[in-house]
Amino acid sequence: MTMDEYQRDMRLAYLSGAPGMLCSAAAWLVAAAVAFQVSAPASVLALLAGGLFIYPASILVCKALGSSGKHAKSNPLGSLAIEGSLWLVFCLPIAYAVSKYNVAWFFPCMMLVIGGRYFTFHTLYGLRLYWVCGAVLAAAAYLLAAFKAPPPAAALSGSAIEIIFAIIILVRHRRGAEV
Repeated sequence: MTMDEYQRDMRLAYLSGAPGMLCSAAAWLVAAAVAFQVSAPASVLALLAGGLFIYPASILVCKALGSSGKHAKSNPLGSLAIEGSLWLVFCLPIAYAVSKYNVAWFFPCMMLVIGGRYFTFHTLYGLRLYWVCGAVLAAAAYLLAAFKAPPPAAALSGSAIEIIFAIIILVRHRRGAEV
């Protein structure tokens, strides 16, 4: 198989990654609600806990939307997906430590980590739109930190960015666009 065929396999199996991004956006939205209703430290825990359910929930969404949620075993891009997930997991203790120093920095920190991970999704799915998404998350992280945005606003921003990109990606996937 060629790289294009491997990427096509990933796009078909996971609906170009849109369900995972929607599930991630849901975790951010729950964290925002917790930040508004409970406290910023509780919202940090809410995002971390919600993150545990992103992958299994995204597979359920894939299947509900008619996709397999499973790439070919011979597809080497599956390793890249796992490696990107491990990178994210390894960054969580740093983000949590940052929240202990200044809780308002947690969500921008997570936006940088997740945005960086989305850069690898260009290779995973063959979609340049993931570069744009990663850059938007990074820019938003810097702006939120620079303007000292409160945690509820920062969490809501992360959710909104992911919802917008997930919808664009899913619509483009359904139309067969590969950009």
